[in-house]
Amino acid sequence: MTATLTFVIYMAILTWLTILVASLIRARGWTFAGTLLAIGNRDNLPAPTALAGRALRTAQNTLENFALFAAIALVAHAAGVDGPKVATGAQIFFWARVAYVPVYYAGITYVRTAVWAVSIVGLVMMISAIL
Repeated sequence: MTATLTFVIYMAILTWLTILVASLIRARGWTFAGTLLAIGNRDNLPAPTALAGRALRTAQNTLENFALFAAIALVAHAAGVDGPKVATGAQIFFWARVAYVPVYYAGITYVRTAVWAVSIVGLVMMISAIL
């Protein structure tokens, strides 16, 4: 397996974790009542706290960006263009996304946008190697 495809797997794991954590924060899954709510139908979720809202938006943004990353990485692989530039772009994208999660959870607005922009640089590197 190539380094780029390895980062696709890592991003899938990171995406799943952000969705899981957002769900647990929203349901307050660390409490008994929250655990019961989390394993149920979630019909009566409590109003989201500020952190729960940021966690949900982090998960949504991660999922949206993962779809773009996976498409680009898979096209590079299918086209046989999986060289160092693609792999470096994948690494930049992944590590920027790892940094993005705690920054967004903490609510650090301008840094969040800067970290997101770094992840986009990784995608652009990958695309430029393909085209």
